[in-house]
Amino acid sequence: MSMDAVSDRESAWAQRPDWWKRAVVYQVYPRSFQDSDGDGVGDLRGVLSRLDHLAYLGVDVVWLSPIYRSPHADNGYDISDYRDIDPLFGTLDDLDALVDAAHARGIRIVMDLVVNHTSDEHAWFAESRSGRDSPRRDWYWWSPARSGHEPGTPGAEPTNWESFFSGPVWQWDEASGEYYLHLFDRKQPDLNWENPEVRHAVYDMMRWWLDRGIDGFRMDVINLISKRLPLSDAPERPEGGWADGSPLYMNGPRLHEFLQEMHREVFAGRSGLLTVGETPGVTVQEARLLTDPARAEVDMVFQFDHVGLDHGPEGKFAPQRPEPGALAASFTQWQDALADVGWNSLYLANHDQARPVSRFGDDERYWRESATALATILHLQRGTPYVYQGEEIGMTNAPFADIDAFRDVESLNHYAEAMARGSAPADVLLGLASMSRDNARTPVQWESTPTAGFTTGEPWLAVNPNAARISVAAQRGVPGSVLEHYRALIALRHDLDVVAEGTFARLDVGDPAVFAFIRAFEGEELLVLANLSSDPRPVVLAGAEDWDAAVAVLSNVDLPARVSEAVAAPLAPWAAAVWHRRAEG
Repeated sequence: MSMDAVSDRESAWAQRPDWWKRAVVYQVYPRSFQDSDGDGVGDLRGVLSRLDHLAYLGVDVVWLSPIYRSPHADNGYDISDYRDIDPLFGTLDDLDALVDAAHARGIRIVMDLVVNHTSDEHAWFAESRSGRDSPRRDWYWWSPARSGHEPGTPGAEPTNWESFFSGPVWQWDEASGEYYLHLFDRKQPDLNWENPEVRHAVYDMMRWWLDRGIDGFRMDVINLISKRLPLSDAPERPEGGWADGSPLYMNGPRLHEFLQEMHREVFAGRSGLLTVGETPGVTVQEARLLTDPARAEVDMVFQFDHVGLDHGPEGKFAPQRPEPGALAASFTQWQDALADVGWNSLYLANHDQARPVSRFGDDERYWRESATALATILHLQRGTPYVYQGEEIGMTNAPFADIDAFRDVESLNHYAEAMARGSAPADVLLGLASMSRDNARTPVQWESTPTAGFTTGEPWLAVNPNAARISVAAQRGVPGSVLEHYRALIALRHDLDVVAEGTFARLDVGDPAVFAFIRAFEGEELLVLANLSSDPRPVVLAGAEDWDAAVAVLSNVDLPARVSEAVAAPLAPWAAAVWHRRAEG
């Protein structure tokens, strides 16, 4: 096929309402992506300077984590002004320049939208907390102390829920004499979406950004905006302490109503946009409703089942290795659940998750093989793949040795609470080193210099020392490298209709650690085999000879081109291979 024909087909896809089926999204966490001014913090001009890398990779969309004005209690997810850029990252002019430059390369820009909560320094909250008679008092969740308790004392909180960042979800406000709700940090008060004035202020802000040229939104914890009323206690935990209130504020009774209203008010009549909902705790039934195009809510959601597989009985920071096959089983469940309605977001990494090659792969013995195997099974499923910065070169978890090395509020709060309970510091640090969000936030490793090409100054978070061997510069143009493998996977999605449109069918090959599946669409088929373990695994593939005329299009280890020969011996650790065929006639 000629390059002109490929270009024409890509252009045709770009005009379709569901263009995102063929797209690959790249998440930029600006603070850690590229620093342009030597202050040690990444910024918009830094992102602009690296756009050619993203074009080389082949991605279609850049999702920017929050760059709004913020006091950075939660690294920008606490917004104090929705219509301004934080000076740490640059200016509105810098963003406009980035959007224009990205569009010139055929790359869309999607912004993170955080509207479950604001910063406590937002003008809306300042007015809300100014007094009980404030016109914006009910823009947030305010409540008096629990009956029979002294306000501001332990046990007086209106409900017994635990915050995502440890401790209670209620903060006593002495000046106005009530508590306010914050599901996350105390500096992140929750907006009251029951108030239509709140909703329409949010919609007006969203339209302002779209009018400015933004191509859509990834909506942070959007399924928390509808709470179950009245706000009430959750069942107590057997071990005591704060309770899990999530059933009372996740996927609440008005969630679909609010999202459908948002779609009517903001997105209807506009083309070429992408809307993604981050939805912790979402069920497959809810996901089908949220992503059904006929319901006009969101294009796709982030679900969390697979990134919870390594959480131990005592939670995220007491991790355990998932059983062989657990990751493949989780992915298969979601592929099957959304086969006829809705759409999957495919991801292993983001700013909130530790590095996947360290969590689900083998970053010591089979670093390259496991990084590329995980990428293969992710990108060739049905759905839209997401690449988190540095994932395309196999960045790993960092060697955090003491609490002073961490910056993340969730990690610091967890450590403080664990110390107060008398936990052993070494045990707590071991869990943080494996699962802290800071693992995802170490600077991108562009080259093998002491600051990895990220900054000329002192980086805000230490560079992973393995930048000496893992970097963009070390992999670009190198056959078989993690970076070149990602480029090949992205090209397959762009070039083959079956990757974007095909059905998904899991194959039973006799070992749950081998993820094998077929994609099929209008006479095209793709066979994917991947050993997701560090041991050789035998494969029993019925009808393997029927695939021997197929073309071997990608593999991360040396394998025979013929399928029957490739499966005649056990698959090597973390081996992944892809074959493509078309029906005769």
